[in-house]
Amino acid sequence: MSDTKQVYAAINAVQADLAAVGIGKDRKNDQQGYKFRGIDDMYNAVAPLLAKHKLCILPAFAERVVTERVTKNGGVLFYTNVAGTFTFVSVVDGSSHQVGPFYGEAMDSGDKSTNKAQSASFKYMAMQTFCIPTEGDNDADKTTHEVAAKAPDGFEDMVADLEIVAGEQGVEALQAAWKGANAKLRKHFTDTNKAGWEAIKAKAVAFDKAKAEAKSELVGA
Repeated sequence: MSDTKQVYAAINAVQADLAAVGIGKDRKNDQQGYKFRGIDDMYNAVAPLLAKHKLCILPAFAERVVTERVTKNGGVLFYTNVAGTFTFVSVVDGSSHQVGPFYGEAMDSGDKSTNKAQSASFKYMAMQTFCIPTEGDNDADKTTHEVAAKAPDGFEDMVADLEIVAGEQGVEALQAAWKGANAKLRKHFTDTNKAGWEAIKAKAVAFDKAKAEAKSELVGA
């Protein structure tokens, strides 16, 4: 008798029960209008069947990569990828089988991107392992984030130069530097980080103001 017989029998039993009822796409992505099956729907359907058929799923996650991205409105998003492996264990005889990696990815403006990526990994593992049919937040499918285009080459150098000019030479010099900069880089700046450009202009205004005040004090001395 194979020592993996019970774990495969349990997986098949869960598949059979899910095949009879499915999990409908009852949730909707508000930004793009498509329907999806949420992670809570997956847990609610799968958990009772795992208990019924004495099957455990033990997750493990690796290869976590977090990238900071910028939204079109200048906000910050954390884009996270994880690789999940899942070990199925039969309570009956201790036999086990591992599946994966299943890659999960998600974005969040706070501290939930890793949790969402792990949930996405589990959700798609369950969908594919149990072949769950369709009848019809912590979930990566619920929200679609608009990410700014990747900065063109030379963009960071241009921004650094503008900041130096604004802080050391003032408005007139900043205007000249802006006009002399590459048009593609200028457009990317105003399209993706308008607040940043306004902050640089404010720095130039502050420099001119401080210079004028110093000159006034010198004349009055």
